Amino acid sequence: MHHCNVLVLGGTGFVGSHLVAQLVAQGRHVIVPTRRAIRARHLAVLPTVEIVETDIHQEQALARLMGRTDAVINLVGILHSRPVNGGAASYGPDFARAHVELPIRIVAACGVAGVKRSLHMSALGTDRNAPSMYLRSKAAGEDAALSHPAVATTVFRPSVVFGEDDAFLNMFAAMQRWFPVIPLGGADARFQPIYVEDVAQAFVNALDNQHTVGKVYELGGPEVFTLRELVQLAGRASGHPRPVIGLPPALARLQALVLEFAPGGPVMSRDNLDSMKADNVTRGPISPELGVTPQALEAIAARYLGEAGARSRFDQYRVRAKR
Repeated sequence: MHHCNVLVLGGTGFVGSHLVAQLVAQGRHVIVPTRRAIRARHLAVLPTVEIVETDIHQEQALARLMGRTDAVINLVGILHSRPVNGGAASYGPDFARAHVELPIRIVAACGVAGVKRSLHMSALGTDRNAPSMYLRSKAAGEDAALSHPAVATTVFRPSVVFGEDDAFLNMFAAMQRWFPVIPLGGADARFQPIYVEDVAQAFVNALDNQHTVGKVYELGGPEVFTLRELVQLAGRASGHPRPVIGLPPALARLQALVLEFAPGGPVMSRDNLDSMKADNVTRGPISPELGVTPQALEAIAARYLGEAGARSRFDQYRVRAKR
């Protein structure tokens, strides 16, 4: 079945913006809800995009959106949450709201409206017994997304996603423009970064492919890096390489605690540090069903981190990190 009308939740974000553009390029009508329309102004110029100012956490608003689409893509995700506050869940209330309660509402609304196709963004390393609240909440969100028998759902688990407007390599490049030395917690954690356009392509290729229904796909790039190597790469590409000093666990945790209270929102948290206890690496290549050949990081990163296009994004990063 070809899905002509696609609802993209989280469509104004980093991955969402690239995905919406690819859906528009195929001639699909794309509905992008947002609480503030100004956040979607970069998408409003695309010819088949409809921006709807609403709150998707309200059941009635979600129901109205579902009544106008034949497929939904959920990209909503946050990186930080208040800690567990005594409830039965093993993750904080903000993670519960964004990663668990919203997917429950989405599949319920799909069932009522007769929307039979759903794609769901999770995260690599997701597990009910994972070391961080973030990863445990993502596992519960996957269970919710796959729970409705009448909704054909596909789940994606990407490693860290890079690209021109990412909040990852850009942050490390900006830090090295300002600081002479980079003290780094979790320096030996391993990642398999994947290009944002490849992630978007995986979603687009799966949308009409019935062979992907009910499956969970890991998405990673062609190379594995330690966090130290990624920070060093960002420094070289931006023209400001600095010494990177790996911190022992106690100091790394103290650093993360301090960064939780950075102006403008957390830059890093103790929970982020906990997530890095598990390698963020796929168990194999991307499934051929998705038709994606992942692109290497270094050449792409050099283009957008290099001096020709260099601009400090540290403040923008901290604003985006609040999402």
